[in-house]
Amino acid sequence: MLSAIPAVPAFREGDEVVLATGTYQGTQGVFLRLREDAAWADIAERNGSIRSHPVAWLAHSASTQ
Repeated sequence: MLSAIPAVPAFREGDEVVLATGTYQGTQGVFLRLREDAAWADIAERNGSIRSHPVAWLAHSASTQ
């Protein structure tokens, strides 16, 4: 049976996110945009940095679910 749920959760500009896996696991931030390579996204981190992370590492923050 096919699932209608996407393999990667959809993120929209302004969504509160957290790095659920990877080197910086637990880092919180705000989703800004997908990069040209849609497997990567720009995130505004709480410390003011804007960094790119793999979309597969992201999850919606528990406070917004």
